[in-house]
Amino acid sequence: MPKSTPRIGAHTPTSGGMAKRSIAYAEAIGAEAIQVFTSNPRGWAMPETNHEADSVFHEKVAALDIETYVHAPFLINLGSPTEGTYKNSLASTEYSLKRGKEIGALGVVIHTGSAVNEDFIEKAWKQINKGMMPILSALTEDAPMLLLEPTAGQGQSLVKRVEDLEYYLKALEYHPKVGICLDTCHVFAAGHDIAKKGGMKETLDLLVEVAGIERIQLIHANDSMDVCGALKDRHQNIGDGFIGVDPFKELLKHPAVANAPLILETPGMEPEHGKEVALLKKLRG
Repeated sequence: MPKSTPRIGAHTPTSGGMAKRSIAYAEAIGAEAIQVFTSNPRGWAMPETNHEADSVFHEKVAALDIETYVHAPFLINLGSPTEGTYKNSLASTEYSLKRGKEIGALGVVIHTGSAVNEDFIEKAWKQINKGMMPILSALTEDAPMLLLEPTAGQGQSLVKRVEDLEYYLKALEYHPKVGICLDTCHVFAAGHDIAKKGGMKETLDLLVEVAGIERIQLIHANDSMDVCGALKDRHQNIGDGFIGVDPFKELLKHPAVANAPLILETPGMEPEHGKEVALLKKLRG
């Protein structure tokens, strides 16, 4: 596959094991890249590594030429004022990076989180720096990148809009292992009108300006059930929401995503995702 065209795929289920369920799902929908959970996304559990299963998974994705990404648990909030949540978030992030390396993932996605209280924002940036720099410094050359995913801009979100990523990158000292995962539904919910003609290009240009093109590593390709600026994280199938199909054509033509796979996180299973993968491939040309 030419490097200039972004790969297209989806988040895949792992029940029954990544080597079986995730691979079968990827094949069924025609995915060129997949995203998986390596632990319960709604808990802090950190299961022991099954090296045999990892090895089988490795072999299969290599044979099928599928790139893999990990989504870390949703509970992670490195900016939390609650000490327990903060410590668990650090441990879970470190664990997810370890699991990412073990399965050969290229990136590990974490949500950028929230300071929860307005008066904690400054302290949040300090504790992110203090807790994360040792973890990032310990990463080896073959470790996956840590990919920051801005949320939908609710409450005291640390990254309400694309411009705010600058604060997070500063807190992580612009470490070379830090990249960005842009979710189209989140950025739309946060108030960037990517549905209007030229809106997607405008937003991606801004992201390049703030983070640098080399940090844009992954796109979560989702339509939105809600209007622009609604601050609601409700994903919809592409073409069935308020973003529509055309902006994704604009997205696929932008140089910033040339090496950033598009991963669907939309409602449905194989039939729906198969259609959406085919649609995105058609738009890609």
